Amino acid sequence: MKIDKNAIDKILASAIKKGADQAEVFAMTSRSISVEAKDRQVDALERSEDAGFSLRIIIGKRPGFSYSTDTDIWEDVVDKAIISAKWGVEDEFHGLPENNLYPIVEIEDKAIVDSTEETAIKMAIELEESALDADNRIKKVRKASVSLSNYEKFIANSNGFYGTYRSTSSSISVTAMAQHNDESQVGWDFETSKRLSDCSVQRVGKKASQRAIDLLGAKKIESVKAPVILENSVANEFLGVLTSSLSSENVQKGKSQLSGRIGQEIVSKKISIIDDPLLPFHPASRPFDSEGVSSQKNILISDGILREFLYNTYTAKKDGRKSTGNAVRSGIYGLPGVGSSNLYLKSSTDDFIYPLHRIFAMIPKGLYITEAMGLHTANPVTGEFSIGVNGLWIESGEVRFPVRDAVITGSILDIFKRVTAIGDDMRFYGGIGCPSLLIDEMDISS
Repeated sequence: MKIDKNAIDKILASAIKKGADQAEVFAMTSRSISVEAKDRQVDALERSEDAGFSLRIIIGKRPGFSYSTDTDIWEDVVDKAIISAKWGVEDEFHGLPENNLYPIVEIEDKAIVDSTEETAIKMAIELEESALDADNRIKKVRKASVSLSNYEKFIANSNGFYGTYRSTSSSISVTAMAQHNDESQVGWDFETSKRLSDCSVQRVGKKASQRAIDLLGAKKIESVKAPVILENSVANEFLGVLTSSLSSENVQKGKSQLSGRIGQEIVSKKISIIDDPLLPFHPASRPFDSEGVSSQKNILISDGILREFLYNTYTAKKDGRKSTGNAVRSGIYGLPGVGSSNLYLKSSTDDFIYPLHRIFAMIPKGLYITEAMGLHTANPVTGEFSIGVNGLWIESGEVRFPVRDAVITGSILDIFKRVTAIGDDMRFYGGIGCPSLLIDEMDISS
């Protein structure tokens, strides 16, 4: 069965006829090409085309769910969803969103739609070459990868909503190894966008190689208390940890360090945090969320004050709120959870934004962190962490030497409370965007 409005209407009608009070179909089709290059040749190539759908129903206060990648057995999927609802746990907050209008967002790139295996192969080989040619100390490149995909999503429910959109995605990543004498160092970089022209194999290859080269000759330092500059990629990782605490689902489950703090100043007044799925061609942009609620820009933190959490329909009902349009799901295989779209940190005003060399000059000495290891182990409730870091030691605005195996400890909120300057180098890594950040003095141990 072809996935289209007629087919989806048929599934919804069948579910209602068989006893569902509410029903929702989530369907998608996708096509992707993935290539890895090695020794300037194709090392791996995968092409896939997928389609499938899921059915979510509610009978009384009980939810039911089923899915299939075989659209021809849709009647079996309906029957299984009905059966699962009979065994579901009653919950008064289950429900589907009402019909609503949604905006047009620029998320489809014809260059990706028209891409071929040859397009991806050429990019992957050029990506490897750009890393290898960056410096004669780059001896090896691992995982020079390119992935191009396009997909179409459909969501419809018995409350009258029907929405569909087509989107594209490109991503490139590479790991480079630099060697000098008996020492070797590794560097990486990646870019992703819904528009092919936003991803540069030359830029990514050179950046990965430069990261590796910068760490050659790295040494340990004595324990010291000094300012820290988080490179934008590292700042993104810290922001990603904080993002989990902005989920209403985690707040309701007692897994957020921000519970009960709406209206309070929780981070530096110099920063604001925004979630915006309407940005053209950004990685997580879309016209509506994974249950059909219209996308909107959400200001979560402004001037350091917590203003809002991210909600889907279920968590919003639980708190007597409206969904912020932040339902997410892992394809057709699961029920909607709560997640961010394009979540990014920006300066509250332009007065706190500086180019990186100016930020270097602001500190007599300190550590510019370019790599953090183990940040995923941070306590999600308290935000406490203790992680290994590598980077560059800065004195009088200049790089003096690379640093390895340093350790910093603290808490996620404390990091963002102590932001004193913000870089002009905003960059998105996936759906999280952040510039480099200057943090007031931290304990750095060896």
